[in-house]
Amino acid sequence: MLLILIKYNMLFNFLKYSILSLVLTSNVNDMNIVETAVSNDNFSTLVAAVQAGELVDALSSEGPFTVFAPTNDGFNKLPEGTLGTLLKPENKSTLQSILKYHVVAGQFMAGDVVKAINDNGGQFTVETLQGNELTLKLWEGNVYVKDAKGNKAKVVIADVETSNGVIHAIDNVVLPE
Repeated sequence: MLLILIKYNMLFNFLKYSILSLVLTSNVNDMNIVETAVSNDNFSTLVAAVQAGELVDALSSEGPFTVFAPTNDGFNKLPEGTLGTLLKPENKSTLQSILKYHVVAGQFMAGDVVKAINDNGGQFTVETLQGNELTLKLWEGNVYVKDAKGNKAKVVIADVETSNGVIHAIDNVVLPE
């Protein structure tokens, strides 16, 4: 019974992210990062956070940017009450810091990321707009983003091109120190 549940869960996740990939890759090149996120329900929590953090204009600007964008499922992995607390106006600077920690200046496609990882001994460090670093690594054939505390987020959809950069959807929220 457990094996059946595991297989069902794997199939469900495969279908969910396959549909997400199809939706994200349809005519998004004309839209910027924010417009692309708004156009997909799987990023509704991210969009709410970007709006609460007053970062819509920044992420709609020319760029280019690479955004490691947590899906709604990624935000749901935060401890209970964390997101609600972060969305409060008095916590705007903390929210901005967390969101900027998911953004890198420049456009880094998946092929560039994998090459950089391989060329640098199995991991590659990037500086985020927040000022701290993220480590990009390959595990089991997938690209993972590792934060300063060692938490990992898997890239579940790569190379969603936008007019001002690229989005890589991740399955967890990474947190700065």
